Amino acid sequence: MRELDVARITQAVAELFLEANYVIGTDVMDKLAQSQAAEPSPLGRMVLEQIIENNTIGARERMPVCQDTGLSVVYLSIGQEVHLVGGSLEEAVNAGVRKAYQEGYLRKSIVAEPLFDRKNTGDNTPCVLHVRLIPGDKVHITAIAKGFGSENMSQLKMLTPSDGVEGVKRFVLRVVEEAGPNPCPPLVVGVGIGGSFELCALMAKRATSLPMSRSHRDPRYKALEDDLEQEINRLGIGPAGYGGQTTALKVHIMTAPTHIAGLPVAVNICCHAARHAEMTL
Repeated sequence: MRELDVARITQAVAELFLEANYVIGTDVMDKLAQSQAAEPSPLGRMVLEQIIENNTIGARERMPVCQDTGLSVVYLSIGQEVHLVGGSLEEAVNAGVRKAYQEGYLRKSIVAEPLFDRKNTGDNTPCVLHVRLIPGDKVHITAIAKGFGSENMSQLKMLTPSDGVEGVKRFVLRVVEEAGPNPCPPLVVGVGIGGSFELCALMAKRATSLPMSRSHRDPRYKALEDDLEQEINRLGIGPAGYGGQTTALKVHIMTAPTHIAGLPVAVNICCHAARHAEMTL
């Protein structure tokens, strides 16, 4: 059994949210550069050039790449051989979020009550926390700073098995088309297929943080990812909605077993920044 003080999780979470807001991954930057080189629209190329420049300045100057520094989402995979000591895990994670958003001068965007008072908590807490137990004695942390221009464009639909592949494709394409310029394309599109009402949404969110080089291990789903990416880019929405062929940088699909009567599908739209960072303790 390995002991781990939750103070280390607090510090790691703080570092990850600063990194996620300041530094866009090299895989995303490479895909943006490739898309700019291939984009036929002059206006689209100009927008992509500005996005790349913005991201470069953010990393160099340690400044947020976007004014919406997001709702904080934390995925914790905790080895079952780890004994957490020193206090509450949830409080430790929120302390890390608080530290990042206060000391890093990131915008605080969370309201404590969603419908009536909507009073800002002042420190971007509480975060959305997902915890699962895994074999081993390590703790893996994924921090996602999810802006709501893109989050608001996400949708979930309980399809039936008879809808099949074509039904899934129609739904995903409709979601992106209805989103139009609102989620700041080009996009990373996370798709969750299977599971239950809540699990498919969770998979879709997690999918937006996968590496650009990652594809579904099942060749049938990989083909569906590629097909959806091509179809989305044929919609003509383009960078920032000004037209062009670069509407999606990547489509990621995650899947899970489901009920014989169901085919849940969730689409989580993410802007080109796809702000996330990971660490293993």
